[in-house]
Amino acid sequence: MVLAAHAGAQSGYAADTTAFGKVIEAGRLENTSIREASGLARSHLMADRLWTLNDGGSSPELYAHDLSGQTEGTVRVVGARNVDWEDLASFESRGRAWLLIADIGDNNSRRDHCTLYVVEEPDPGEQERSRTQVDRVIHFRYPEGARDSEAAAVDAINERILLLSKRSIPAMLYELPLYPEDAHAIVIAKRLGAVDSLPQPTGQDLQRALPEKSWHWQPTAADIAADGRSAAILTYRAAYFYTRDPEESWIETFRREPSRLDLDSARLAESIAISPDGMAIFVTLEGRRPPLLRFSRDSLKNQERQ
Repeated sequence: MVLAAHAGAQSGYAADTTAFGKVIEAGRLENTSIREASGLARSHLMADRLWTLNDGGSSPELYAHDLSGQTEGTVRVVGARNVDWEDLASFESRGRAWLLIADIGDNNSRRDHCTLYVVEEPDPGEQERSRTQVDRVIHFRYPEGARDSEAAAVDAINERILLLSKRSIPAMLYELPLYPEDAHAIVIAKRLGAVDSLPQPTGQDLQRALPEKSWHWQPTAADIAADGRSAAILTYRAAYFYTRDPEESWIETFRREPSRLDLDSARLAESIAISPDGMAIFVTLEGRRPPLLRFSRDSLKNQERQ
Protein backbone atom coordinates (compact mmCIF):
# COMPACT_ATOMS: atom_id res chain seq x y z
CA MET A 1 0.00 0.00 0.00
CA VAL A 2 1.25 3.44 -0.91
CA LEU A 3 0.91 5.94 1.90
CA ALA A 4 0.45 9.66 1.59
CA ALA A 5 2.35 11.85 4.02
CA HIS A 6 0.10 13.33 6.68
CA ALA A 7 0.64 17.03 7.17
CA GLY A 8 0.15 16.93 10.90
CA ALA A 9 2.00 13.74 11.77
CA GLN A 10 4.83 13.96 14.19
CA SER A 11 6.17 10.56 13.16
CA GLY A 12 5.76 8.15 10.24
CA TYR A 13 3.02 5.52 10.22
CA ALA A 14 4.05 2.25 8.59
CA ALA A 15 1.24 0.50 6.73
CA ASP A 16 0.51 -3.09 7.69
CA THR A 17 0.86 -4.27 4.10
CA THR A 18 0.82 -7.96 5.13
CA ALA A 19 -2.73 -7.51 6.46
CA PHE A 20 -4.71 -5.07 4.33
CA GLY A 21 -4.58 -4.32 0.64
CA LYS A 22 -5.15 -0.99 -1.05
CA VAL A 23 -8.55 0.61 -0.58
CA ILE A 24 -11.16 -0.08 -3.27
CA GLU A 25 -14.63 1.32 -3.91
CA ALA A 26 -17.07 -1.51 -3.24
CA GLY A 27 -20.06 0.58 -4.33
CA ARG A 28 -22.17 3.49 -3.13
CA LEU A 29 -24.85 3.82 -0.48
CA GLU A 30 -27.85 4.02 -2.80
CA ASN A 31 -30.57 4.92 -0.29
CA THR A 32 -31.55 8.47 -1.23
CA SER A 33 -32.70 9.18 2.34
CA ILE A 34 -29.08 9.21 3.51
CA ARG A 35 -27.57 12.68 3.39
CA GLU A 36 -24.68 12.07 5.80
CA ALA A 37 -23.88 8.52 6.90
CA SER A 38 -22.57 9.35 10.35
CA GLY A 39 -22.35 5.75 11.55
CA LEU A 40 -21.58 2.38 10.01
CA ALA A 41 -21.82 -1.08 11.58
CA ARG A 42 -21.56 -4.67 10.38
CA SER A 43 -24.47 -7.02 10.97
CA HIS A 44 -24.09 -9.95 13.34
CA LEU A 45 -27.13 -11.67 11.85
CA MET A 46 -26.32 -11.45 8.13
CA ALA A 47 -22.70 -11.65 6.96
CA ASP A 48 -23.40 -9.53 3.87
CA ARG A 49 -25.24 -6.67 5.60
CA LEU A 50 -24.17 -3.25 6.85
CA TRP A 51 -26.17 -0.76 8.91
CA THR A 52 -25.90 3.01 8.79
CA LEU A 53 -27.72 6.11 10.06
CA ASN A 54 -28.07 9.80 9.32
CA ASP A 55 -26.49 12.71 11.17
CA GLY A 56 -28.34 14.87 13.69
CA GLY A 57 -31.73 16.40 13.01
CA SER A 58 -32.86 13.51 10.81
CA SER A 59 -35.53 10.93 11.46
CA PRO A 60 -34.58 8.23 14.00
CA GLU A 61 -34.02 5.54 11.39
CA LEU A 62 -31.51 2.80 10.60
CA TYR A 63 -30.67 1.84 7.02
CA ALA A 64 -29.65 -1.64 5.89
CA HIS A 65 -27.35 -2.19 2.89
CA ASP A 66 -25.55 -5.05 1.26
CA LEU A 67 -21.77 -4.95 0.91
CA SER A 68 -21.99 -3.02 -2.36
CA GLY A 69 -24.26 -0.33 -0.90
CA GLN A 70 -27.56 -1.55 -2.35
CA THR A 71 -30.57 -0.76 -0.16
CA GLU A 72 -32.05 -3.59 1.91
CA GLY A 73 -34.57 -1.64 3.99
CA THR A 74 -35.26 1.09 6.54
CA VAL A 75 -36.10 0.60 10.22
CA ARG A 76 -37.61 3.35 12.36
CA VAL A 77 -36.33 3.34 15.96
CA VAL A 78 -39.28 3.87 18.30
CA GLY A 79 -38.35 5.54 21.57
CA ALA A 80 -35.28 7.36 20.19
CA ARG A 81 -34.64 10.95 19.16
CA ASN A 82 -31.95 12.02 16.72
CA VAL A 83 -30.41 15.07 18.39
CA ASP A 84 -26.97 14.48 16.89
CA TRP A 85 -26.39 10.83 15.99
CA GLU A 86 -22.70 10.43 15.20
CA ASP A 87 -21.76 6.74 15.33
CA LEU A 88 -23.19 3.25 15.23
CA ALA A 89 -21.73 0.06 16.72
CA SER A 90 -22.81 -3.58 16.52
CA PHE A 91 -22.04 -6.33 19.01
CA GLU A 92 -23.18 -9.65 20.43
CA SER A 93 -23.91 -9.89 24.14
CA ARG A 94 -25.74 -12.36 26.34
CA GLY A 95 -26.82 -14.46 23.41
CA ARG A 96 -28.28 -11.69 21.24
CA ALA A 97 -27.15 -9.29 18.50
CA TRP A 98 -27.38 -5.56 19.23
CA LEU A 99 -26.85 -2.12 17.72
CA LEU A 100 -25.68 0.86 19.75
CA ILE A 101 -26.73 4.28 18.45
CA ALA A 102 -24.42 7.01 19.70
CA ASP A 103 -26.18 10.37 20.06
CA ILE A 104 -22.95 12.06 21.09
CA GLY A 105 -22.42 15.01 18.77
CA ASP A 106 -22.03 18.37 20.50
CA ASN A 107 -20.30 20.85 18.20
CA ASN A 108 -20.55 23.74 20.66
CA SER A 109 -20.06 21.65 23.82
CA ARG A 110 -23.35 22.75 25.34
CA ARG A 111 -25.29 19.53 25.99
CA ASP A 112 -26.10 18.71 29.61
CA HIS A 113 -25.68 15.03 28.78
CA CYS A 114 -25.47 12.73 25.78
CA THR A 115 -27.40 9.55 25.05
CA LEU A 116 -26.74 6.02 23.83
CA TYR A 117 -29.60 3.87 22.53
CA VAL A 118 -29.31 0.08 22.52
CA VAL A 119 -31.63 -1.85 20.20
CA GLU A 120 -31.74 -5.50 19.32
CA GLU A 121 -30.52 -5.85 15.74
CA PRO A 122 -33.68 -5.78 13.62
CA ASP A 123 -34.70 -7.46 10.40
CA PRO A 124 -35.52 -4.77 7.82
CA GLY A 125 -38.08 -7.17 6.34
CA GLU A 126 -39.85 -6.81 3.02
CA GLN A 127 -41.78 -3.65 3.87
CA GLU A 128 -40.46 -0.28 2.75
CA ARG A 129 -40.20 0.78 6.41
CA SER A 130 -40.34 -1.42 9.51
CA ARG A 131 -40.09 -0.49 13.18
CA THR A 132 -38.04 -1.55 16.19
CA GLN A 133 -38.21 -0.52 19.83
CA VAL A 134 -35.34 0.85 21.95
CA ASP A 135 -34.33 -1.78 24.50
CA ARG A 136 -32.14 0.34 26.78
CA VAL A 137 -31.10 3.99 27.07
CA ILE A 138 -27.82 5.13 28.62
CA HIS A 139 -27.48 8.82 29.53
CA PHE A 140 -23.98 10.04 30.39
CA ARG A 141 -21.74 13.03 31.01
CA TYR A 142 -18.01 13.55 30.65
CA PRO A 143 -16.08 14.21 33.88
CA GLU A 144 -14.76 17.58 32.63
CA GLY A 145 -18.11 18.80 31.29
CA ALA A 146 -19.63 18.87 27.83
CA ARG A 147 -17.52 17.96 24.82
CA ASP A 148 -17.98 16.85 21.23
CA SER A 149 -17.45 13.29 20.05
CA GLU A 150 -18.16 11.31 16.89
CA ALA A 151 -16.45 7.99 17.72
CA ALA A 152 -18.01 5.19 19.77
CA ALA A 153 -17.18 1.48 19.92
CA VAL A 154 -18.30 -1.50 22.01
CA ASP A 155 -15.99 -3.98 23.69
CA ALA A 156 -18.62 -6.69 24.14
CA ILE A 157 -16.23 -9.15 25.79
CA ASN A 158 -15.52 -6.79 28.68
CA GLU A 159 -18.96 -5.11 28.47
CA ARG A 160 -17.55 -1.63 27.97
CA ILE A 161 -18.32 1.27 25.64
CA LEU A 162 -15.43 3.42 24.41
CA LEU A 163 -15.81 7.06 23.37
CA LEU A 164 -13.17 9.21 21.70
CA SER A 165 -13.38 13.00 21.80
CA LYS A 166 -13.13 14.89 18.52
CA ARG A 167 -11.99 18.46 19.15
CA SER A 168 -9.52 18.09 22.03
CA ILE A 169 -5.83 17.89 21.10
CA PRO A 170 -4.90 15.12 21.53
CA ALA A 171 -8.13 13.14 21.43
CA MET A 172 -9.26 11.74 24.80
CA LEU A 173 -10.52 8.22 25.38
CA TYR A 174 -13.41 7.54 27.77
CA GLU A 175 -15.17 4.43 29.01
CA LEU A 176 -18.73 3.61 30.05
CA PRO A 177 -20.28 0.38 31.31
CA LEU A 178 -22.41 -1.42 28.74
CA TYR A 179 -24.81 -2.34 31.56
CA PRO A 180 -24.89 0.49 34.13
CA GLU A 181 -25.93 -0.53 37.64
CA ASP A 182 -28.59 2.18 37.78
CA ALA A 183 -30.45 2.16 34.48
CA HIS A 184 -32.11 5.52 35.23
CA ALA A 185 -29.08 7.53 36.42
CA ILE A 186 -26.83 9.73 34.32
CA VAL A 187 -23.51 7.89 34.20
CA ILE A 188 -20.21 9.78 34.48
CA ALA A 189 -17.81 8.50 31.84
CA LYS A 190 -14.38 7.40 33.04
CA ARG A 191 -11.47 9.23 31.42
CA LEU A 192 -8.79 6.74 30.31
CA GLY A 193 -6.26 9.14 28.80
CA ALA A 194 -4.96 10.82 25.65
CA VAL A 195 -4.68 8.95 22.35
CA ASP A 196 -1.54 10.66 21.12
CA SER A 197 -0.67 7.89 18.64
CA LEU A 198 -2.90 9.61 16.09
CA PRO A 199 -1.33 12.38 13.98
CA GLN A 200 -1.41 15.69 15.78
CA PRO A 201 -1.98 19.04 14.00
CA THR A 202 0.89 21.42 13.50
CA GLY A 203 0.57 25.13 14.21
CA GLN A 204 0.12 25.68 10.49
CA ASP A 205 -2.68 23.09 10.41
CA LEU A 206 -4.51 24.97 13.15
CA GLN A 207 -4.12 28.33 11.39
CA ARG A 208 -5.43 26.94 8.11
CA ALA A 209 -8.22 24.81 9.58
CA LEU A 210 -11.04 27.38 9.59
CA PRO A 211 -10.36 29.18 6.29
CA GLU A 212 -9.74 25.87 4.49
CA LYS A 213 -12.41 23.98 6.45
CA SER A 214 -9.92 21.20 7.06
CA TRP A 215 -9.64 19.44 10.41
CA HIS A 216 -8.03 16.31 8.96
CA TRP A 217 -6.62 15.05 12.29
CA GLN A 218 -9.97 14.84 14.10
CA PRO A 219 -11.43 11.37 14.86
CA THR A 220 -14.82 10.81 13.23
CA ALA A 221 -15.53 7.14 14.02
CA ALA A 222 -14.17 4.00 15.68
CA ASP A 223 -14.86 0.28 15.81
CA ILE A 224 -13.66 -2.79 17.72
CA ALA A 225 -13.42 -6.23 16.12
CA ALA A 226 -15.85 -8.85 17.42
CA ASP A 227 -13.03 -10.89 19.01
CA GLY A 228 -11.67 -7.82 20.84
CA ARG A 229 -8.18 -8.28 19.36
CA SER A 230 -8.11 -5.24 17.10
CA ALA A 231 -9.70 -1.84 16.57
CA ALA A 232 -9.79 0.98 14.06
CA ILE A 233 -10.05 4.74 14.43
CA LEU A 234 -11.08 6.93 11.50
CA THR A 235 -10.09 10.53 10.89
CA TYR A 236 -11.26 12.69 8.01
CA ARG A 237 -8.41 11.44 5.80
CA ALA A 238 -7.24 8.02 6.95
CA ALA A 239 -7.99 4.97 9.06
CA TYR A 240 -5.66 3.73 11.79
CA PHE A 241 -5.63 0.05 12.65
CA TYR A 242 -4.52 -1.20 16.07
CA THR A 243 -3.80 -4.77 17.19
CA ARG A 244 -4.28 -5.55 20.85
CA ASP A 245 -2.06 -7.78 22.97
CA PRO A 246 -3.72 -10.21 25.39
CA GLU A 247 -4.69 -8.60 28.71
CA GLU A 248 -3.76 -5.15 27.38
CA SER A 249 -6.06 -2.22 28.19
CA TRP A 250 -7.49 -0.20 25.32
CA ILE A 251 -5.65 2.96 26.31
CA GLU A 252 -2.38 0.98 26.16
CA THR A 253 -3.35 -0.30 22.72
CA PHE A 254 -4.25 3.15 21.43
CA ARG A 255 -0.96 4.61 22.63
CA ARG A 256 1.07 2.28 20.42
CA GLU A 257 1.89 3.05 16.81
CA PRO A 258 -0.95 1.96 14.51
CA SER A 259 -0.96 0.95 10.88
CA ARG A 260 -2.23 3.73 8.66
CA LEU A 261 -4.75 2.68 6.01
CA ASP A 262 -4.71 5.42 3.40
CA LEU A 263 -7.92 6.55 1.69
CA ASP A 264 -6.09 7.81 -1.40
CA SER A 265 -7.79 11.02 -2.57
CA ALA A 266 -10.90 10.59 -0.40
CA ARG A 267 -11.66 13.34 2.10
CA LEU A 268 -14.30 13.84 4.80
CA ALA A 269 -14.29 10.22 5.91
CA GLU A 270 -17.17 9.79 8.32
CA SER A 271 -17.82 6.18 9.37
CA ILE A 272 -15.96 2.89 9.82
CA ALA A 273 -16.82 -0.74 10.52
CA ILE A 274 -14.77 -3.92 10.90
CA SER A 275 -16.43 -7.07 9.53
CA PRO A 276 -17.30 -9.76 12.14
CA ASP A 277 -14.54 -12.05 10.83
CA GLY A 278 -11.98 -9.23 10.93
CA MET A 279 -11.14 -9.71 7.25
CA ALA A 280 -12.42 -6.36 5.98
CA ILE A 281 -12.80 -2.73 7.00
CA PHE A 282 -15.52 -0.55 5.47
CA VAL A 283 -15.50 3.25 5.36
CA THR A 284 -18.05 5.81 4.18
CA LEU A 285 -17.74 9.52 3.46
CA GLU A 286 -19.97 12.56 3.92
CA GLY A 287 -22.58 13.53 1.33
CA ARG A 288 -25.36 11.90 -0.66
CA ARG A 289 -24.70 8.56 -2.36
CA PRO A 290 -21.30 8.36 -0.63
CA PRO A 291 -18.80 5.75 -1.81
CA LEU A 292 -18.51 2.60 0.27
CA LEU A 293 -14.78 1.95 0.57
CA ARG A 294 -13.26 -1.38 1.59
CA PHE A 295 -9.89 -2.59 2.82
CA SER A 296 -9.58 -6.36 2.50
CA ARG A 297 -7.40 -9.00 4.12
CA ASP A 298 -8.34 -11.59 1.48
CA SER A 299 -4.77 -11.79 0.21
CA LEU A 300 -3.52 -12.76 3.67
CA LYS A 301 -6.35 -15.26 4.09
CA ASN A 302 -5.48 -16.91 0.79
CA GLN A 303 -1.81 -17.15 1.76
CA GLU A 304 -2.74 -18.89 5.02
CA ARG A 305 -4.79 -21.49 3.14
CA GLN A 306 -1.88 -22.43 0.88
